[in-house]
Amino acid sequence: MIRQYEMVIGLEVHVELSTKTKLFCGCSTAFGAEPNTQCCPVCTGMPGALPVLNQTVVDYAVKAGLATHCHIASHSKQDRKNYFYPDLPKAYQISQYDLPLCEHGHLEIESAHGSKQIGITRIHIEEDAGKLVHNKKHGTMIDYNRCGIPLIEIVSEPDLRSAEEAKSYLQKLRAIILYTGISDCKMNEGSFRCDVNLSVRKAGTHVLGTRTEMKNLNSFRSIVRAIDYEYKRQVEALEAGEEIVQETRRFDKNDGKTHSMRRKENANDYRYFPDPDLPPIYLTEETIASLEAQIPTLPDARKKVYMEQYGLSAYDGECLTTEKAIADYFDQAVMQTKYPKLLSNLMISELCKLLPPDSDSLDLEPAYMAWLADLSGDEIINSSTAKNLVQEVYTQKTNPETIVKERGLEQISDVSILQPIAEAVLAAHPKSVADYQKGKTAASKALIGQVMAQTRGKGNPQKIQEIIFGLLSKT
Repeated sequence: MIRQYEMVIGLEVHVELSTKTKLFCGCSTAFGAEPNTQCCPVCTGMPGALPVLNQTVVDYAVKAGLATHCHIASHSKQDRKNYFYPDLPKAYQISQYDLPLCEHGHLEIESAHGSKQIGITRIHIEEDAGKLVHNKKHGTMIDYNRCGIPLIEIVSEPDLRSAEEAKSYLQKLRAIILYTGISDCKMNEGSFRCDVNLSVRKAGTHVLGTRTEMKNLNSFRSIVRAIDYEYKRQVEALEAGEEIVQETRRFDKNDGKTHSMRRKENANDYRYFPDPDLPPIYLTEETIASLEAQIPTLPDARKKVYMEQYGLSAYDGECLTTEKAIADYFDQAVMQTKYPKLLSNLMISELCKLLPPDSDSLDLEPAYMAWLADLSGDEIINSSTAKNLVQEVYTQKTNPETIVKERGLEQISDVSILQPIAEAVLAAHPKSVADYQKGKTAASKALIGQVMAQTRGKGNPQKIQEIIFGLLSKT
């Protein structure tokens, strides 16, 4: 039943910009201050208070647009989006409607089926709302510190067809934003969060179904879980003859389900109109060119270098460039090793797992990873030992050669040592030998594993395989 339906996903990503002051006033944007200590009449919408646009916000938004291949508007404006909610004291949000700063962009992701281009409809600036704090003793309280924090909203085309594609898109987008330096993208602090618009339709059809929106998801795991659950929920509803309602839903990470919050509004419900207190935004070609010159090398360009210069696959290049900290680390380590591919493999399979969430650096000397790659490439240790040593080197901050020598982890490649061990293994496992002779080739893996075990993981896998197959051919 599930396979008869296709999911269609569009994402709205909200990115808090790393400015020192808010979008329309001089209040601080520092995270974690005492509630209601970083707000003023402007950001709380007091009568008579007038907003003044923060120029850095415009510059950062343009950089985001340029980095995602958007067209940058020479003329745009800011609009009032009217709706009532307790954490929005003005009862309207200053955003952009029909004339956004950036439009018609795209980025590339690596999916299970290769590269795929995902369209970006628009990027516009807007102010954040406050934060509701629910407390059993005091009820619902409101912290207005976040009111007026500058955001860019990045709206994708409905080009995504799976939770994994959505995750890949978000990881790539986050990497691009981090590279530009316009946001810290800390998901645990709400600096990078996502609304998921999802609908389903019969596979092979092109008419879009009724969408639901899941609000304010701020972890990749929650996004994947929410998408998978909502897809299944909508399919089951349609199969039961029910109608999908256009609504806003929230994802509960405790029960893994989405729950209805309110009916979803359409654009005309917000009664957009140009903000009368703010002048239009005009950008010259010279200004846009100056901002473009400030953008550093981005993930795709870095990935291309890794593929051309070091022979890495598109997938490996994508993995290394998704986190800027990882790419920076690889650049330092790869200059110190003869084996770039081995270094890449060790980093992707082992070291990347050790990077703390939202960290901007790896606490390990790049030379140590380069050293480990050389030890493996020079066949002083085998690949299994190299992988096992990554966490130990990372934890102890000790160079890997010292650990190898102290613990006697050098690879055993001497045939005169490995041959008797292999012969003893075959003699002790006649059933596996018989299975192999009957055509069950998988039995050879068990025998090779036994030899590796006898050498305490230090045997040269290629030498052991050659010896085992040589002995089996004679039996």
